[in-house]
Amino acid sequence: MVLPPVGRREPERSEGDRSTTGGNTTARPDPEVVAQAKRRRFTAEYKQQILSAADQAKGTGGIGALLRREGLYSSLLATWRRERDAGVLQALAPQKRGPKSKRDPLAEENLQLRRQTERLIEELRKAEIVIDIQKKVATLLGRPILASEPEGKP
Repeated sequence: MVLPPVGRREPERSEGDRSTTGGNTTARPDPEVVAQAKRRRFTAEYKQQILSAADQAKGTGGIGALLRREGLYSSLLATWRRERDAGVLQALAPQKRGPKSKRDPLAEENLQLRRQTERLIEELRKAEIVIDIQKKVATLLGRPILASEPEGKP
């Protein structure tokens, strides 16, 4: 017994057609996520403003509302208070992350100049070889090149 092929009742739709239902053309938000999240950095003035606002709202229970409004965590407040209480104003300023550079800029410049000097000495050596060969070829051809005397010597 052979069954007849099953046919579709409506034409096949593209993905764009399938996503809208019955003429509803409301725009959907773009679900694309930023590839690299950006770490927030807070200035010392901002931290002091938030700490003073939190201190004013301490008895009224408004600290939670302040944290929600600013998008902060309570652990940040604790860290910032500890830094303020330690009397370290610079600690409130944003700091560069990662290991500190151990390179000495003078030593690095010295190394760069040494490499440049070695490269130039090698180029001079090659140029002297080429000049010497040119002198020998000119002598073989019967047109000797007279060696020019350096300007500083009589």
